[in-house]
Amino acid sequence: MAQRSLEQRRELGEFIRAHRERLPPGVLGLPAAGRRRTPGLRREEVAQLSGLSATWYTWIEQGRDVSVSPAALARLSGALQLGRAERAYLFDLAGKRDPEQGASEPDELPAAVLHCVDALTVPAYILDRTWTARSWNAKAARLFVGWLGAPGERNLLRFIFLEPNARRLICAWEQRARRVAAEFRAASSAHRNDPALRRLIDGLHRESEDFARFWDAHGVLGREGGERTFNHPRDGFLRYEQITFDLAGHPDIKLTMLVPVRAAENARRGKRRR
Repeated sequence: MAQRSLEQRRELGEFIRAHRERLPPGVLGLPAAGRRRTPGLRREEVAQLSGLSATWYTWIEQGRDVSVSPAALARLSGALQLGRAERAYLFDLAGKRDPEQGASEPDELPAAVLHCVDALTVPAYILDRTWTARSWNAKAARLFVGWLGAPGERNLLRFIFLEPNARRLICAWEQRARRVAAEFRAASSAHRNDPALRRLIDGLHRESEDFARFWDAHGVLGREGGERTFNHPRDGFLRYEQITFDLAGHPDIKLTMLVPVRAAENARRGKRRR
């Protein structure tokens, strides 16, 4: 663990140094005249812009074992003009939580992303950070009667815990519901101060004894694929393999597909033959 921590500190120092050296002084309104050993900013300039002492900033670049507050990291990110992914990487290397995470509304998705599920031949839907469906195709609407197949509630958790038909539709409901609560706890941890998430969690806690019981157990699980089975009111017993993807550029958005088990097995057999 100590060696890994040392590597992280070195990577953090190299990361901010690389960005400092590639940022032209003129971009920040600083004079470019005078002798500069690098084409970018001086350490003292970045330190001043970040509200850090020059010595403290130098120690960070050198990979020394110093602690930097989230507020200082946020100022450093602004001084270096880091993009979204770069800022997230900075906080990850520093082992700190970004204070801006959860402060913004869920991403607005391009129309092409919202409609891409229509091109899929299996049930598919897109969830935002509150696990509310933003888009889905006709096969998903047919499968999830009472959620996507009817007007009203579009939140997956409220469907599972508050819609009586969900208990009949989802096989081994209690096992699945317990896992969903643990998956949502893990997924929402980065946005725990998001007002929409707090309202959702507090409401479910009041309205569903089962949710309150599972949530208060503090289970934490990653959202994984695997077999999903349903007792469908029109189509009978159905088996799928669930596959979930994070959308590039939209880390809080999930695309979920449910591949019929027979089709998934045939695809695996075909791959083995090749």
